[in-house]
Amino acid sequence: MEKERQVLVVFPHPDDEAFGVSGTIASYIESGTPVTYACLTLGEMGRNLGNPPFATRESLPQIRKKELQDAAAILGIKDLRMMGLRDKTVEFEDDEKLAGKISKIIEELNPSLIITFYPGYSVHPDHEATGRAVVRAVAKIPKDQQPKLYCVAFANNSLEALGEPNIYHDVTAVEDKKIAAIKAHRSQTESMVAAWAEQLQNQDPQLLGWIRQERFWLYQWPQEKQRSTD
Repeated sequence: MEKERQVLVVFPHPDDEAFGVSGTIASYIESGTPVTYACLTLGEMGRNLGNPPFATRESLPQIRKKELQDAAAILGIKDLRMMGLRDKTVEFEDDEKLAGKISKIIEELNPSLIITFYPGYSVHPDHEATGRAVVRAVAKIPKDQQPKLYCVAFANNSLEALGEPNIYHDVTAVEDKKIAAIKAHRSQTESMVAAWAEQLQNQDPQLLGWIRQERFWLYQWPQEKQRSTD
């Protein structure tokens, strides 16, 4: 992993950070790089209420807030920003206002790396809206001053459309923190983690491979994509 000055992670939901990038976050923090996590919503419209249920639709926002805070503490995130937007409505936010919120954080922190979802390849409307807003915010920065933009993509056509990921991070050294961060989002992950128990005990290579290797695509700006096809 390259040494970074400051990392900014921008996702819409509690637990978005846990699955694909928590090992990367923990690795940066352990190396002394500060990481800020801007989480746009509290995931209050999440379908899972625990298994067996321990949340209600009314109590879920506070439960997920606490789960997010617990996961951040496990990873060592000291700067957690809960941005106060409503779950499943990020796509309806004014584009420029949302980009402006992110621009303010970028101006404050001056990160050398931003991690978010790849627009067009992240499936959920909130994911897509978040990625687009981050791209708009970074696009306003002079090119020679722009931070690197690492993107998470998991649409079925990601490999076909984007090619192989540009960055792979081996996070084996912090896999215990990653698993603990996933477990911290108990309302959403408890049944899934329970299903892992036998696989983890048997050192299942497919599951361990997913846990231990995190992948990112460098965002390809339209002019760069055009040049690559000329």
